[in-house]
Amino acid sequence: MLKENDKAPDFTLTDMDGNQISLNQFSGKKVVLYFYPKDMTSGCTQEACDFRDSHPEFNKLNAVVLGVSPDDAKSHKKFSDKYNLPFTLLSDSEKKVVEAYGVWKEKSMYGKKYMGVERTTFLIDENGIIKKIFPKVKVTGHIEELIEALKS
Repeated sequence: MLKENDKAPDFTLTDMDGNQISLNQFSGKKVVLYFYPKDMTSGCTQEACDFRDSHPEFNKLNAVVLGVSPDDAKSHKKFSDKYNLPFTLLSDSEKKVVEAYGVWKEKSMYGKKYMGVERTTFLIDENGIIKKIFPKVKVTGHIEELIEALKS
C-alpha cells in the first residue's frame, strides 16, 4: 500500500494519441496523477471537465495533470476530443498501474460486487515523491482541495 512520502512507482502507458508516456518524463514538475473509473460516465466527465476548467491554475503551479483509467486509447481520444481536455489521458488496459498504485479495488453497486478503479488522486512532487493521496475522491470540491495542496 503506497503512503505519503513514498517514491511514486514509475510506469509507461499509452496516451490518447498513441504515444508512450512515462511518469519519469515529468521530473522537475509536480504531477497530479488522477485515477478514474470510466470515460464518458457522469462523475468521470464532471471530474475531467473540472480539471479542464482549472488547467491554467495547474500550469501556474508547475503541475502536470495525468488521468488514468483502464479504458483504451481510442476511448480516451473520443472522451478528450468531446470535452476539449487540455491534459493527457493514459490507458491502463492491463491494469498494472492501477494495481501498483492500489486503486484497483472490490466495489459494490446494487448489491453486486465487482473489481474497478476507486477514484483516487496522487500529488507527486518534482522529485517523484508522493506528497499527498486523496482516496475515494468526491468530485465536487476536489479541484479546490488539490490546488490548495499544491500551493502549500
